[in-house]
Amino acid sequence: MAGFFSKERIIAPSSYNRWLIPPAALAVHLCIGMAYGFSVFWKPLGNALMGADGKPLAACAAGATTFAEKLSGTGRALFATDCNWTQFDLGWMYTLFFVLLGCSAALWGGWLERAGPRKAGSVATLCWTGGLLISALGVYTHQLWMMWLGSGVIGGVGLGLGYISPVSTLIKWFPDRRGMATGLAIMGFGGGALVGSPIATKLMTYFATPTAVGVWQTFVVLAVVYAIFMICGSLGYRVPPTGWQPAGWTPPAAKANNGMIATRHVHLKNAHKTPQFWLLWLVLCMNVSASIGIIGAAAPMLQETFGGILIHQPDLGFADIKADDALTAAAAAIAAGFVGLISLFNIFGRIAWASSSDKLGRKQTYFIFFVLGALLYVLASYGADVKSLAIFGAALCVIVSMYGGGFATIPAYLADMFGTQFVGAIHGRLLTAWSTAGILGPVIVNYMHDMRVEAKVPFDQIYAPIFYVLAGMLAIGFVANLLVRPVADKYFMTDAELAAEKKLAHEQAAPASKAVSEQARGGKALAVIAWVAVLIPITFGVWSTLQKAWALFS
Repeated sequence: MAGFFSKERIIAPSSYNRWLIPPAALAVHLCIGMAYGFSVFWKPLGNALMGADGKPLAACAAGATTFAEKLSGTGRALFATDCNWTQFDLGWMYTLFFVLLGCSAALWGGWLERAGPRKAGSVATLCWTGGLLISALGVYTHQLWMMWLGSGVIGGVGLGLGYISPVSTLIKWFPDRRGMATGLAIMGFGGGALVGSPIATKLMTYFATPTAVGVWQTFVVLAVVYAIFMICGSLGYRVPPTGWQPAGWTPPAAKANNGMIATRHVHLKNAHKTPQFWLLWLVLCMNVSASIGIIGAAAPMLQETFGGILIHQPDLGFADIKADDALTAAAAAIAAGFVGLISLFNIFGRIAWASSSDKLGRKQTYFIFFVLGALLYVLASYGADVKSLAIFGAALCVIVSMYGGGFATIPAYLADMFGTQFVGAIHGRLLTAWSTAGILGPVIVNYMHDMRVEAKVPFDQIYAPIFYVLAGMLAIGFVANLLVRPVADKYFMTDAELAAEKKLAHEQAAPASKAVSEQARGGKALAVIAWVAVLIPITFGVWSTLQKAWALFS
């Protein structure tokens, strides 16, 4: 079994069809990407316990207002079986997802480079699906701590390993299209919620009874389905033999790319000692921070800013709509369509921007993100002032596309700077910027929002100064990106050091043979099957989201 998962076993022949790797990566990322869609469970889980009258029991932290009181209520909720969980209680699982993602990717990225993507992907499968099963037991026994441990901690480790498992492999298979290759995989992570959320909703509806909400059964079914997809994807990983290059491709000379694409490799232990690592850390952190808070607040932001305009009653403000349940539901449906629309831009921005970076260059692509993003935030503020839903929505959709594009482009940027030998592990460490941004961005947006609400600022004027602050964060990212220069020679490994690392990583050249050639002939048919297997759920997710987004236009 150890030999089956070893890196030596997955070294592909030189004629292997490299287009088999992206669908394998997509299979893994589409599953772990459901972390984005876990909010679909919050309301059912908040009503999981029913009283004798068939109505949900009161919440464990009912009436808590301050942060300290909420934490105190959560402490009781960890073990209580006589009261329902609040969204605050459940939301910590979402926080754990992305904190553990960054931490686990940083901690075990070096191990992944030596153990190989098959072993890392298989461990990620065990953690993610095993975490779902533990969470199912937690829902069944109504133990919040089991959900935090299962999906939050163990599942978070699976997220980190699953997220970075294909990065290094894709970059090595596609040295000529680094951005496109990583964009395809990371598009899957962004699209996981689009696929998983509607499926989870349908499953909960199927399993629900008058006395149960059907969540634990949904977790079990998802765990089984995800296990199949993730194992198929993990076992589909192959690494190229040492020195492999696409037919007819010649690596660009250092002078031709101004030294911005390294031809040598930086060791993992030295990457964080370079100024380039921390500049790129800041680049990613600012790009994510400036958008993630807006994504999380998209639905209420649209309702507060446009009020009755959303339901063709421009004389009504958000306060008027809140007072009427029917109007609230109508406005919420439009806002949900807007959330679906920006989700699509988030996903397709990953592949579009990352692919364009192969032509534009990584540094130039981030310049576009920061300059265009700042201008679009100003435009969004203008759209809010003049009550133009078209201007406002278009500006935010493009901003969100660049948020996704930033995620997809950063692995290629790292490969350009530090070489490909440790790019997966270096990427793992850089993802701590994501964990930081996941706290920083929402805190800034939510804090400024609540402060302005308390100051009695009209709802339709709340977000303009927030947009300017976010534009300022993009300006910081612009400066950091401007300062990025080629890595100094002293940080690169010597040929002897590189050879030693390749030996430790079990890299070797695969001999060509007649049998290999016969195997390669079937690669195209197998690639078509693999792509169909991942495109079917993606198409379902896109179609489901478009149906919701249509409400915004109709």
